[in-house]
Amino acid sequence: MNPIETLYRRWLFDLWHGDFAVADEILAPDALGHWPEREVHGPDGFVEQVRQSHAVFDDIRNTLDVGPVVGDGMVAARWTFHGAYREGIPGATAAPGTPIAFTGQDIFRVRDGRLAEYWVVSDALGLMTALGAVKP
Repeated sequence: MNPIETLYRRWLFDLWHGDFAVADEILAPDALGHWPEREVHGPDGFVEQVRQSHAVFDDIRNTLDVGPVVGDGMVAARWTFHGAYREGIPGATAAPGTPIAFTGQDIFRVRDGRLAEYWVVSDALGLMTALGAVKP
């Protein structure tokens, strides 16, 4: 397996499944993450962002739908997030335990064998609709 593909799989399957110690191994110390409404800095910032998802979802499990596609110092993939809603999202009417799934795409720039810059796009509208916070 390509080392960059391995980095990405550790991001998607290890870090997102709760192995937060892996962040220091796979992310550059100055890693920059571009989420739709915020920027995240360094491994600790990435871990905090993932922890926020763990605060509102149980049983997080990701699937890799396409990729990872590796080339020219970049890696991209499409994924599906699966979990069970706990509570804590403003406006959500879904009962605790409601199964949730939504898709997204990641793009990472890789530098010196670590993930250095990140862009994500996910189906937030689909998620909020499934949670009852938005009417279809």
